[in-house]
Amino acid sequence: MRLDVAGTFGHDALAVAAMLRDGGHRVWFVGGCVRNALMGRAVADVDMTSDALPDRVAELALGAGMKAVPTGIAHGTMTVVTQGRAFEVTTLRRDVATDGRHATVAFTDDMALDAARRDFTMNALYADPDGMVHDPIGGTADLQARIVRFIGDPEARIAEDYLRILRFFRFHAWYSDPDHGIEAEGLAACAAHLDGLESLSRERIGAEMKKLLLAPDPGPALAAMGHCGALLRVLPGAGVLTLLVLIHVESAAGLPPDAIRRLTALGGEDAADHLRLSRAEAARLERLTRAMGEEQGPAELGYRLGAAEALDVLALRAAQSGREIDPDKAETACDAATRRFPLSAADLPDLAGPVLGAALRRAEVAWIDSNFALARATLASLHKQG
Repeated sequence: MRLDVAGTFGHDALAVAAMLRDGGHRVWFVGGCVRNALMGRAVADVDMTSDALPDRVAELALGAGMKAVPTGIAHGTMTVVTQGRAFEVTTLRRDVATDGRHATVAFTDDMALDAARRDFTMNALYADPDGMVHDPIGGTADLQARIVRFIGDPEARIAEDYLRILRFFRFHAWYSDPDHGIEAEGLAACAAHLDGLESLSRERIGAEMKKLLLAPDPGPALAAMGHCGALLRVLPGAGVLTLLVLIHVESAAGLPPDAIRRLTALGGEDAADHLRLSRAEAARLERLTRAMGEEQGPAELGYRLGAAEALDVLALRAAQSGREIDPDKAETACDAATRRFPLSAADLPDLAGPVLGAALRRAEVAWIDSNFALARATLASLHKQG
């Protein structure tokens, strides 16, 4: 099996590989870039592994006019930058000790040992610069069958890093065949080690959950998480039912996957804190959650939240009631998002302070209720009507 390396990974990636080969070392593209290329999916990050030690990678890179950045030197990773693109080059390695979060590694020249320390079989695929794919542990068969399977003993892999529980479900959402269901041995191992999730930082959990929620259809994976108890461990109070309906609503309305919209549908207690969302993400989650339970019509939603968030709310409300978004409501919300309130404080020169603020708010509500039809002069006179 061969890949078109230049066409898939780019000539800059080949230049880095050639730099290492010319220096007398072996080098392979590895992990997600090979997996996605074999699946015909877009490749984002292009990672490499080599028998060259990090200092040697840096020496060769500098000699070739490239930049070398020691981004993970303790684990053998040197980032090589050329033509504005960054490539992680990691020395072949094996685990010496793990504590459920971090690993102590030793360098090796054995690809099989390097493969054995990885998480899933589909991630232990290597391609040399000529495009030849190397599969030291049989991951190609699982990739073709779209089965997410732990390498070796699932419980041992999980004990090395408990984040692999969440990665198992995330990879299930993105890469497995939904008709085949989730791999049973891996699911059982995840269920047996849920206590390990307590050792993970909220930032790591949140990052993994957001990636999962961005999958085209994360429903089956989240349902499996709920069934084995993992979902409530990371997001207490969450429920999957509304999200399952939301995914259908999004598809019908042409809405792209969105992690915060879907997280709103999942619900859960203190989700922003449990997943350590950014301030902007937490604020959006709060707005969407609040708007789901309020009585604002589509015009007010569009005007106050903007078109994108108004559609989010309409989708969430539709999912709650088991319907699709009403196209007329969506059109109203999008039109309202373009409106600008015509009145300002200068139009009410006889008012000041709290009285002025109250008059402007009253006029704004009336303007929205009129479907933005009330003229500026009419709005300015409303405070005189009692």
